[in-house]
Amino acid sequence: MRSSRMSGRAQVVSRALLLRRRAHEAAPMPQRILIAHHLLLGDTLMLTPLLKKLRTRYPDADIAMTVPTAFAPIYATKPYAVRALPFDPRHSHDALFAEAPFDLALVPGDNRYAWLAAAMRARHIVAFAGDRPAPKSWQVDELLRYPDRPAAWGDLVAQLVDGAAPSPYDPSEWRAPPFDGFEMPDAPYAVIHVGASSPLKQWLPVRWRAVAKQLDERGVVPVWSAGASETALVDAVDPKARFRSYAGRLDLAQLWHLLANARLLVAPDTGVAHLGRIVGVPTVALFGPGSALLCGAGDFWRNARYRAVSVEPFPCRDQRTLFKREIAWVRRCGRSVAECPKHLCMPAIRVATVVAAIDELIEDKP
Repeated sequence: MRSSRMSGRAQVVSRALLLRRRAHEAAPMPQRILIAHHLLLGDTLMLTPLLKKLRTRYPDADIAMTVPTAFAPIYATKPYAVRALPFDPRHSHDALFAEAPFDLALVPGDNRYAWLAAAMRARHIVAFAGDRPAPKSWQVDELLRYPDRPAAWGDLVAQLVDGAAPSPYDPSEWRAPPFDGFEMPDAPYAVIHVGASSPLKQWLPVRWRAVAKQLDERGVVPVWSAGASETALVDAVDPKARFRSYAGRLDLAQLWHLLANARLLVAPDTGVAHLGRIVGVPTVALFGPGSALLCGAGDFWRNARYRAVSVEPFPCRDQRTLFKREIAWVRRCGRSVAECPKHLCMPAIRVATVVAAIDELIEDKP
């Protein structure tokens, strides 16, 4: 796998160098726009303000965005008329290289994907400054500083494009993707997603059990959710299998529909919590090492029925880096399990606080 990934990078770098792309002035009205990245699910969904802003500013442009292949199905309905280009760094990039040249390319995360944009014949590439090491940014024509004012990352990344901020999100703007049918739970139900991108974001099984019990007592039946490699987490939370589990059984398009018909979603700060905001299901998100400011609703999702639960301030949520950029106002923790063996921030979240947020959303009917 490593050699395949390295082969893919070599293909990108060699093509970018062969094309000898030179910096061009930005086109005043670009007709073809590329967003180049390979982000995690939550970060990918947080690009939605950028998609809407681009479509508002350039209504007739052909806008395309690279997305990890597994995420492509939820973009099948082309939100904001944006084309998803499935991208896996381990595989051949011939389909991407076959695209016509782009007038403008935006790189919202890791600047290494500026090289991909150059290899795809982007004429003008814009990215955020400060990425390390410096060669990542050698293909960037315009480097922008992160704003000095604290904000959600989705709102910040929309500032890669000049102009007014996009209007607040409405779930009707993103049509549900097609999906393979599966057995839905009886309504009313709530989805409790116990998986997370890091063990440091996982909550204690006994506390998930307590939340499930509280939901059940309120007449909202809990169902479990987790990724394909996380079924053991559900087994630990519900060893007697009292409630139905969808762990490892659904793809993203199916999970969309499970959430769309749910009364509520409760999840750690992970991609599924962000998907909940896209779908429009009332969502309670639990923040441990992550920042409820950076990854919360922000301005774009200010109308969402959403509650962020976090212990603020938390003393070791003290790192100031975001995508390897040093930003003075950022407060988050990206430590590994080895660096943080005590794992204090998630256990600090109390069941009563989560249940209070749940009750607010259950009572706050649209």
